[in-house]
Amino acid sequence: SLSWNSPLISSGSRDSAIHHHDVRVPTHQVSELHGHSQEVCGLKWSLQGTQLASGGNDNILNIWEARRNQSRFAIGRHQAAVKALAWCPFHANLLASGGGTADRRICLWNTSNGQCLNEVDTKSQVCAVQWSTHDRELVSSHGFTHNQLILWRYAGRGRVHKVVELTGHQARVLHMAQSPDGTTIVS
Repeated sequence: SLSWNSPLISSGSRDSAIHHHDVRVPTHQVSELHGHSQEVCGLKWSLQGTQLASGGNDNILNIWEARRNQSRFAIGRHQAAVKALAWCPFHANLLASGGGTADRRICLWNTSNGQCLNEVDTKSQVCAVQWSTHDRELVSSHGFTHNQLILWRYAGRGRVHKVVELTGHQARVLHMAQSPDGTTIVS
């Protein structure tokens, strides 16, 4: 997993470490974080660049503060790998995380205090999550058992309501990308 924060790119590795690389300098690895016991499969910097969320195959969600080498919160609420991570563009400390096949949940977190605001059973492995840049909505992509996309409306205080399920994929929907103008999701 990879995530940019200005000239810094962070990479999650199979050896359970997170490496920060400053692309401006020849000796580019500038620090290393340790907070997982298995592969780091999800990584996302907040839009403000002040917090980093990491998810691992150890079912742990870590919230890190920029320039600190220790996790602020190590959260073990998910029951499967945490690959899907997305920071809300309209609430600085709101993070969505999604768990794998044995978990199937999307959790919404207040990262200022580590509190889970809400969790939703999606009935499928959560592979990716993406917030809309225009509306108070979130899209999740899924694997086993339904291989679908779900559009959720954010209702405030961590609550989400399902708007529609989009089916048609024959296998897991591992990744999504949002167009630069924020109007289209590609899966």
